[in-house]
Amino acid sequence: MNLDFAEIWAATPVFGKFLWAVLAFMSVWSLSVGMSKVWQLKKAQNETIKFAPEFSQFLEEDNLGEAIKLAESYKKSHVARVLGGALAEVKPLIMDGSVTVSDINTAERAVEREMLMEMVSLKRGLAVLATVGSTAPFVGLLGTVFGIINAFEGMAKSGSGGITAIAAGIAEALIATGFGLIVAIPAVWFYNYFTTKIDNLSAEMVYTSKEMIDYLIKGVSGEFGRSRFTREFNTQAQSGGPLT
Repeated sequence: MNLDFAEIWAATPVFGKFLWAVLAFMSVWSLSVGMSKVWQLKKAQNETIKFAPEFSQFLEEDNLGEAIKLAESYKKSHVARVLGGALAEVKPLIMDGSVTVSDINTAERAVEREMLMEMVSLKRGLAVLATVGSTAPFVGLLGTVFGIINAFEGMAKSGSGGITAIAAGIAEALIATGFGLIVAIPAVWFYNYFTTKIDNLSAEMVYTSKEMIDYLIKGVSGEFGRSRFTREFNTQAQSGGPLT
């Protein structure tokens, strides 16, 4: 007996078709999230590379107003959002020329708040990939179990143990197993890739934010902190890799 997919679909009970539909939905959902994250992280990296030299130049010129405007214009750059948001909060402290320990603590808290919000944005969607990657094989396994049950029902109805009696059920079971794996594997790949990538972006934000705090401490007091910040930030960001 030769079975094609249409025959297998017709022989599959309603619950088995429901499980296939669930797996199809999980596949589309995880792939859409994965492609969206690829685009988001690519744009963030590209904009950061463009943002770095311009931002450094404004800091060297003590033009904080333009630096903040520049950061606001690069809406996809993770570093721009963190530094721009923090600078906007501490700009009045810097402009009066008398930065205290309390002011520096305020700046550090502003940086931490911006980084927290940015990490939430970067990690958005990872839970979907983790859920799909971990549950899709079990959904496929559930379909396998019901496929085997369907095969035994076919055997019971035919009154024989021939291959023709169980072929549809076995095919249903194997398809469910394979479908579950096909859905899970890309989701796990995406999740591992994005986890590593976001760790690198987090390192960039931590590095640049610490350098900005050094700029506030040393640069305002006339020491070398400002030039060090602009030089290292510009060099590392243009490299396109993690700043650690």
